[in-house]
Amino acid sequence: MRELFLWMKSLLNCCNMKKIIFLVLFALHLDETLGWGFRNGILHNSIWLEQAAGVYHRESRNGKYQLTYREAKAVCEYEGGKLATYEQLEEARKIGFHVCAAGWLHKGRVGYPIVKPTFNCGFGKKGIIDYGFRLNKSERWDAYCYNPHAKECGGVFTEPERIIKSPGYPNEYDNGQICYWHIRLQVGHRILLQFLDMDIEEDMDCLSDYLEIFDSYDDIHGLAGRFCGYMLPDSIISTGNVMTLKFLSDSSIVGGGFKIKYSTLEPSPGSNFGSSLNTTLEAIPDI
Repeated sequence: MRELFLWMKSLLNCCNMKKIIFLVLFALHLDETLGWGFRNGILHNSIWLEQAAGVYHRESRNGKYQLTYREAKAVCEYEGGKLATYEQLEEARKIGFHVCAAGWLHKGRVGYPIVKPTFNCGFGKKGIIDYGFRLNKSERWDAYCYNPHAKECGGVFTEPERIIKSPGYPNEYDNGQICYWHIRLQVGHRILLQFLDMDIEEDMDCLSDYLEIFDSYDDIHGLAGRFCGYMLPDSIISTGNVMTLKFLSDSSIVGGGFKIKYSTLEPSPGSNFGSSLNTTLEAIPDI
C-alpha cells in the first residue's frame, strides 16, 4: 500500500487530472479490452462473423427462440449450409464470435459462444455455454449454421469505405431473407451512412420487409431507425466506431432492394486516444 501511495503521489506531481482519469479508466477496462482483441487498429467483437470461420447465427423471422431442431436444420440447409458442430462454434468463438442467444447445433446440441462474459450473458463465464444434447427436439431455440461459402447476405466490414447492397441488387431480393452487416472501423473513428437507393416493400409500420440500422455491435441496442418503401432516409452518423445493419424480408412481395454507402469520419484534431477508447467501450453492450 505504501508503494502504491508513493506512486500515486508522484503521478499527481507530473500529470494533470485528465491524464490520471484516463489511466484509471484504461486500467478498469484493460482486461475487458484485451479479451476482445485489437487487429489492424480495430477492436473486434463481431456478433456474426460470416466471413471469418463460416459460422453464423440465425433466428426465425418470427423472432428469437422460435425454431425446432428440424426447422433449424432447414434454415441452414436453405442457405446452402448445415448446423454447426460444437467444435466449429468454438473455433469461431476463439476469433471473436459472440452471441448472447442459445441455438441448435449439430446432432441436437444447444449452446452459444461468449467472448465477453457478463452477468446477463454467459453467467459470467467465457467459452461455449453448453446446454448439452436435447432429448426434446421440439424445443425452440435459434440456430448456428456453418457454411464457408455463404451466400451474399451480410458480412463483417472493416474497410474505411464500402458500398453495401441488398442480396441480388439491382435485381429484386428474395423472400425469406435475414441478413446482417457489421461495420467495424478503427478505434476513435465514426461512420457516415448514406442511402443511395431504396426499394423495399412498403407498409405503414415497416412490418413486412425492412432494413434496421443499429448504432451498436448487435441488433438489440441503439436502434437508429427501421426503413422500408421508396423514400431515401437522411444520412446517419454513428456515435462510435461500430454499426449493425439488419435486413429482413417476409414470404410475399419483394422489391428492388437498397444500396448504401458508408465512409469513415476521422477524429477531430482536438480528440485523443482516451476519449476514443471510452466511446468504443461504451458502444459495447453488456448483454
